[in-house]
Amino acid sequence: MNKSESIKELATALAKFQSEVKDPAKDSDNPFFKSKYVELDGLLAAVRPVLSKNGLSFIQSPGGDGQNITITTLLMHSSGEWIEFEPLTLKAAKTDPQGAGSAITYARRYALSAILGVAWDADDDGNKASLSGQKGNGNTNTPPTTTAEPATINTVPKCKVCGKGITKTLFDKQGTCIACHSKEQTA
Repeated sequence: MNKSESIKELATALAKFQSEVKDPAKDSDNPFFKSKYVELDGLLAAVRPVLSKNGLSFIQSPGGDGQNITITTLLMHSSGEWIEFEPLTLKAAKTDPQGAGSAITYARRYALSAILGVAWDADDDGNKASLSGQKGNGNTNTPPTTTAEPATINTVPKCKVCGKGITKTLFDKQGTCIACHSKEQTA
């Protein structure tokens, strides 16, 4: 996690946000697990006005290689303070635009709700995630518009030369960050 030198005002605003925001209603059905969930637009509709009221905003940047989709979330305060959270990386079920789009939407929902402390999912105490031998990976919130299997969480890729994570570098197909790749090209 990266952050501004101070996050005092951001932390105060986030605490106020969390005391004021209402968890969004679970208004969409997931036929795969016979459960309900909140779509990304429902989550955004619930949090944006309360974030704005407290001087908070966010940016979510997608990245990845088509198979592994990464979302990095930056939470900002009107004071100029900020926190960049570790990226959430998901493996897309399909390597086409729909698969990438599904994984991006899915990761945005999970990352944003976790960072803001907003509950939009039924808490089953990890039961579905720990089931073995059943179709899927225990994910209860696959968007109903996709035919793809639920995304699975992977670790953040690291550069094979310097070991830096994706939050600070971009990766080429050989698994090296741009900085290390550039050094190899000029050597």
